[in-house]
Amino acid sequence: PHFLFNMLNNANILIEEDPEMASYILLRLDELLRYQLNDSLQDKVNLKAEIQFLTNYLELEKTRRDNFTYQIKQEGDMSNVEVAPLLFIPFVENAVKYNVTGDKQAYVHLSFRLQGNGLSFSSENPIGINTLTRKEKGGLGLTNIRRRLDLLFGDDYSLEQTQTDQVYTVHLQIKL
Repeated sequence: PHFLFNMLNNANILIEEDPEMASYILLRLDELLRYQLNDSLQDKVNLKAEIQFLTNYLELEKTRRDNFTYQIKQEGDMSNVEVAPLLFIPFVENAVKYNVTGDKQAYVHLSFRLQGNGLSFSSENPIGINTLTRKEKGGLGLTNIRRRLDLLFGDDYSLEQTQTDQVYTVHLQIKL
């Protein structure tokens, strides 16, 4: 809800000063919400649709953040690959939330790679000011993600997190 209200407020403010950008935001938001309401009710969705959902989310974040870029790499033929809906968004939301703030360049780099009967996903973002409090707060995000992955894949997945002084990376491998 917080994200939705922010986006609607941004569009409302831009209606007079930049109507094209306001329209762009509303169209992306429409696609994002349509996917969440319709496609996410299915057991499986096309991976390309899931990646488009993430693209819409990152495009919307880009409209409200200065110095923010993103990159999504895809390796392999993903046209017939299906995954559980909204599988990757928690990782992407965290990458945005715990990103660099201020004058430094913020980014999110996503990678999807098909290898045999598996899919490898990674998300990378620079360490931000808020990242230091991530461990201190002990949020439920990662615990809930692991529970969902356990339900979906049992032992057929691996999830690794790495953090350096400058970069936070999540790497997920799943069997298809």
